[in-house]
Order: sequence, then C-alpha cells, then structure tokens
Amino acid sequence: MLARMSMLTRFNPTGGIADFWNEFRKPTPYRWPILFVSFAIPLWGLYMLAQERHLIPPERPTIEYITSFEPGRTDEEIIASNIENQKRKEAEAARIAALEEEAKEAYRALGRATGVDVDAMERKIAEEKAREEAAKEARRKAAQAAAEKREAALQGSE
Repeated sequence: MLARMSMLTRFNPTGGIADFWNEFRKPTPYRWPILFVSFAIPLWGLYMLAQERHLIPPERPTIEYITSFEPGRTDEEIIASNIENQKRKEAEAARIAALEEEAKEAYRALGRATGVDVDAMERKIAEEKAREEAAKEARRKAAQAAAEKREAALQGSE
C-alpha cells in the first residue's frame, strides 16, 4: 500500500496535464491543424481496420489419387513386397547402428586420450537406462493391472 502511494506522489500526472493545457490555450496559428492531424491519423487507422471485407471463397481443389501399388496385386505379391521392404528396413537399421557404434568408438578413443574414465561413464549410462526401463516396465504393469481391474469391475457389474 505504501509503495503504491509513493509511486503516485513521484509520478503525479497533474502537473503535466496543467502544463499541456496552459500551452494549448496559447493562441498559436498551428494549434488546430496539429490537433486535427493528431486525431485524424489514429481515427483513419481504426477506420481502415474496422472495414468489413468479403473475400471470394477459394476454388475447390481437385483431388488426384497417386497409387504406388498395382491395383490388382495378389496376396502373394503383397507378402513378397512386405518381406522385401522389411529386409530393406533391417539393413538400413543395421547400417545406422554400425555408424552409431563407430561414432561411439571414436568418442571413447577421444575420452581415453584426454584422460576421461570412459568405462565408468558407460556403466553409469547403462545403469541409468536400466533404471528407466525398469520404471517404464513398472508403469506399464501398473497400467495393465488397473485396466484388468476396471475390466473385472465392468464384468462384475453386468
């Protein structure tokens, strides 16, 4: 409360308003044109912003279907393409894993060269991952138990 009162006494606008009115009352030749322009510019801006506009709705798009598979494929062809795709995905995953392992090995060599205990860091990271996996598994089991409990309650109420 006191802080707010000290702000009012420190920044009191009464003197500024009185000075403005004293200067504005003096008969100067440009007082009314300046006042007019001072009001006209913001009012013109508000007028322009308040205009109602009617936009033409956009044309409806035409849909073109692009098929990447032959429409009359047999189940055997579908299975064969799925197996081929899976092999391609596994090969790509193995390539990425090898690149990641190569990068890790380079960082291990850099760490050993600079005197960092890389083995302790890897053990710590492995322990942290194991804790996260255990917590995730515990949450999954708790959610599964809660779902089974709800299911049993629903079965019992019927």
